[in-house]
Amino acid sequence: MEIIKNDLHCNAVRVCGYDLRRLKLASEEAIRAGLEVWFSPEKLDETSSGTLEYISRAAEIANGLYGDTVLIIGSELTLLMKGILKGRKFAERMRNRENRDFVQRGLHNEALNSFIKKTVNAVRARYRGRITYASLIWENVDWEPFDYAGVDHYMLQPIRDRYFELLEPLFRSGKPVVITEFGFRTYRKIDSDELGSDEDITNSRSLIMRRKPIIGRFFHPLISGKYQRDEELQAKLIVEHLNQLDKAGVEGGFVNTFVSPLLTYNPDPRFDLDMSSYSIVKSYDGGFGSTYPSMTWDPKRSFWALSEYYANSPKKM
Repeated sequence: MEIIKNDLHCNAVRVCGYDLRRLKLASEEAIRAGLEVWFSPEKLDETSSGTLEYISRAAEIANGLYGDTVLIIGSELTLLMKGILKGRKFAERMRNRENRDFVQRGLHNEALNSFIKKTVNAVRARYRGRITYASLIWENVDWEPFDYAGVDHYMLQPIRDRYFELLEPLFRSGKPVVITEFGFRTYRKIDSDELGSDEDITNSRSLIMRRKPIIGRFFHPLISGKYQRDEELQAKLIVEHLNQLDKAGVEGGFVNTFVSPLLTYNPDPRFDLDMSSYSIVKSYDGGFGSTYPSMTWDPKRSFWALSEYYANSPKKM
């Protein structure tokens, strides 16, 4: 947190997690470092009643933090919470073709806003600070009870030409608009200047096998296909995007993400999982970095580009 504050020159950090105890500890460290905390409890595949109870407990914890905090009362709930779309698990909801039609017709919004209303009422009874919700760009949220209109919004291939146009409904809410999550991966396709931000290029089967006890040591996680590591392009796109968001009138933005410890760097591109990572530092599978010898990672080019951007930006998005 001290590195994020002093070396990256950030003024806020979004702290995400499932374990509320760890979320609280991380937030306390961030506050001690002088950062504003956007407290973001996240629970996957929980029922609406279970999610409401979980967020209510998180609100009580956030209310006890001494420092500037914003409570994010949920993230992408149409997909991540069980009950709005068909499917017990996230992967099932993503694969279900009926869900795509359901969303395209906007039929998810009524159930989403009904749940959000209940959650806001429960949170307001326990938490005195500012609140927002980290929405999906196609969720039509009633922003009236919130302090910010928040959205996780990536420059994905199907919407690149309409990226800023899609933000208009949030601006019309009259609330300050915050991009609660955006980022770019660390690779480009061979013979292309385009960053592959849409696609996870890790071989999922090799990752699953690597994590199995005993036999896992015989499997080396792989990259699927031929890609080129490009830290310079990742850094360039992040800074360009921040400048574009600033010009569009966005209040702030959170770059995803600082570190991805499971997607480790390897000089051999076949095994360089960090290429698929959004992180601004590269993690090592054993050993420590050279820039910060007590850390198991080293900064990427995007780390230093962000540091320079934030050092010279009074807005510090």
